[in-house]
Amino acid sequence: MTTGAVIFAYNNEQTDYVAMAAWTAENIRRHLGIPVVLVTDRPTNLKFEQVIIQASKGDNGRWFGDYGTNVVWHNQTRTNVYELSPWAQTLVLDADYIVASNQLQTILDSPEEFLAHRCAYDVTGIDNFAGLNYFGANHMPMWWATVMMFRRSEHAQLIFETMTMIRDNWTHYRNIYKNSKGTYRNDHALSIALGVVNGHTLDHTGIPWSLASLTPDHTLTQLGKDHYRVDFVTSDQRPKWIELRNQDFHAMGKKSLGEIVANPC
Repeated sequence: MTTGAVIFAYNNEQTDYVAMAAWTAENIRRHLGIPVVLVTDRPTNLKFEQVIIQASKGDNGRWFGDYGTNVVWHNQTRTNVYELSPWAQTLVLDADYIVASNQLQTILDSPEEFLAHRCAYDVTGIDNFAGLNYFGANHMPMWWATVMMFRRSEHAQLIFETMTMIRDNWTHYRNIYKNSKGTYRNDHALSIALGVVNGHTLDHTGIPWSLASLTPDHTLTQLGKDHYRVDFVTSDQRPKWIELRNQDFHAMGKKSLGEIVANPC
């Protein structure tokens, strides 16, 4: 069975997501030993085993706290990954997911046909993520599309087809689930799709650990290979820092990660 990773990356004025994806791809090869496909909207000379050109679908605007402004966010092609991936088993990662260990090998070895994270948490412990692990007026549990693994199967195909239907009719589904936020998110589409595919229940197997995350209001620096420092301020305004070594995590602040990618250790 062929196994590989797919990363979607569309640059905007603030962030070079393609460079970020190439940096992440190298980490994937080091720790997991699998090839990486990039899906983007223009050719690149950066190192990937394959580059698939697909135009971005729609433009979202979203506030990014680390930049202090709204940015254009191209995130609507992710639901096409089932048809685009050349692999029998696919690991789908955000470009800003830092692979610093072989932890993801656990889900590649899993017999499940589809896996994603049900919950995320703040590595600093400052934010309890109550507003991020649920969405909408009905407190819908959120599944994170940051990391997904799927095997080619009717079940996985149905999940992505349902996500596509939700994306293409986002206003309708946003109203049904009483989501006050108008911006389309793959996390929300995945959450709704899993509920629909599983008979409108919450019964779905997830990745057996929570998604370690770093919010944009914290500062990330790299100390060495797979070794990072996070600087943050506590609720009583005291500066603190922690170190992350050989720890996979989602770097939600694009500015800090972009500086690391531009100046790697």
